[in-house]
Amino acid sequence: MLKDKKYISIPFDDKKLMERNVALFILRKMSNFLASSMDRQALLNGALARVLEDFDLEAGRIYLMEADERHLFLAAHSGIEISGLERINLNEGFSGKAARTKSFIAQYVTELEDQNRVALLKSKGLKIVICVPLISMDKVGGVMNLASSRSIELDQDKIDLYTQVGNQIAVAADNARLYNDLQEKLQHLDEKKKMIKFFAYSITHDLKSPAIGIHGFSRRLKEKCSEDLNEKGKRYCDEIMRLAEHMVILLEEMNSYIATKEVQPHFEGVRLKGMTSTINSEFASRLKSRGIKFREPDFDPEIIADKEALIRAFRNLVDNALKYGGDNMRKIRLGYARDEAFHILSVSDDGIGISTEDKEKMFEAFQRSHTSQGTMGSGLGLAIVKEVAKKHGGRAWVESNSGKGSAFFITIPRNLKCTRV
Repeated sequence: MLKDKKYISIPFDDKKLMERNVALFILRKMSNFLASSMDRQALLNGALARVLEDFDLEAGRIYLMEADERHLFLAAHSGIEISGLERINLNEGFSGKAARTKSFIAQYVTELEDQNRVALLKSKGLKIVICVPLISMDKVGGVMNLASSRSIELDQDKIDLYTQVGNQIAVAADNARLYNDLQEKLQHLDEKKKMIKFFAYSITHDLKSPAIGIHGFSRRLKEKCSEDLNEKGKRYCDEIMRLAEHMVILLEEMNSYIATKEVQPHFEGVRLKGMTSTINSEFASRLKSRGIKFREPDFDPEIIADKEALIRAFRNLVDNALKYGGDNMRKIRLGYARDEAFHILSVSDDGIGISTEDKEKMFEAFQRSHTSQGTMGSGLGLAIVKEVAKKHGGRAWVESNSGKGSAFFITIPRNLKCTRV
């Protein structure tokens, strides 16, 4: 392929490219400009200015297709009066014909059908008009009208160059439109997100106090008016207190879930046994009352992690084991292992296990397993665990067989760095 040479090495030089091939130089310069901005108006104005300069022309306009695909609207102009030319019917005139037929058109001003237009262009000293269709993905997105005060030599190469420049502008204008549409949608989504966040915070904060109040007044009603209440009335009070307590738990879990998703993690060096000892202390009375042995890891490595978030994940996993492990569960173990890339933390039990059907969806928000029916809970505990793992750059999963216990795992990358304060 290289004939007498083993390789070719030629430093790129804009000046030499212009000397060798003016057309390629114009295309390259236009391409570089069109890649420099995603603001459609700035892009069209700049592109038109470069076309007029590179082709030595006096005036120009760029029209883009309206949504109805029956009209063109003026998007950029230079060097000519535009009054009355802001909108063009696709079925009329020089520009409409170029758009309908996807054709490059050039002709003398005197040959135009619109005599008023002829008079205006002649008064400006213009002799030649050119219309270049702006084609992207084989679809006309507009036209570029150009005008000159002198005669122009047009051969096929020159026409091809005009056409390719027009195509470049069409593609860039399409991309800018898509980009602007995307930015508007992202802004809309951001506004929706802020609204949802506002309502979520309002719910989790503003409803907690009334729920606590309902629980307190129900308890006082039962205590103070016990002699006036029959058994049914007392049961109603107990049920109101139970539901109010459930509401408080749900609101606290929602608040915890929001905090886990929204707050940026603070990474620091954490001793594993320090965290697991905290969990052991929190659940000590429940573990003792049920005769459940709690085993902490044999190792005490330092892990770079968000301490509060990791404790929250452990707390939810141990709480889930106590809630759903069954009456015959006797052991809960916090485990640790590692591989080349991750710390692998686990909470396992010898409880009733989890069915395959439940395992597939239990880490999603507000999803509860069949074994959780009738047990007070929010359906957010494992969603929080999953989010904690995700914020650390790891993942969470479960291994279990029905009747043979469960093991929940969280991975934490070993290459995390402490957050700078």
